[in-house]
Amino acid sequence: MDAHIRKVYVPMTETGFHILLCLQTPRHGYGVREKVEALTGGALRLSPGTLYGTLSKMERDGLIRFVREEETRKLYVITDLGREVLQLEMDRIRRLYHTVKEVLSWEPAAAE
Repeated sequence: MDAHIRKVYVPMTETGFHILLCLQTPRHGYGVREKVEALTGGALRLSPGTLYGTLSKMERDGLIRFVREEETRKLYVITDLGREVLQLEMDRIRRLYHTVKEVLSWEPAAAE
C-alpha cells in the first residue's frame, strides 16, 4: 500500500468504512445506501452526493472496482487493496475498543 492511500484512508471516515464493509459482495450505490442504513439502524444515512462521491474516489484510488452494469446501475466490489485498508481500520477500531474497555473497567484505589 502506498503512502498516499494510507494517508487518505487511515483512519477512515465512517462513510468509507461502511461502504467498504458493504462491498464484500457486488452492490450498486443504492444497495450500499440501503445496507448501510440497515447495518447502523438508520444512524448513518448517506446522501447521494456523499455516497457517489466516495464511490468515485474509492474507484479512482483502486479500493473498489466496477463489476458490471445492471439496469443502468453500476455494481462495485471491494478490491484486495480495499480489503487491506478495511483490515487496517478494523484493527484500529479493535485497539480503540480494547483501550476504552480497559479504561472503563479500571477503578482507582479508594482514598484513605
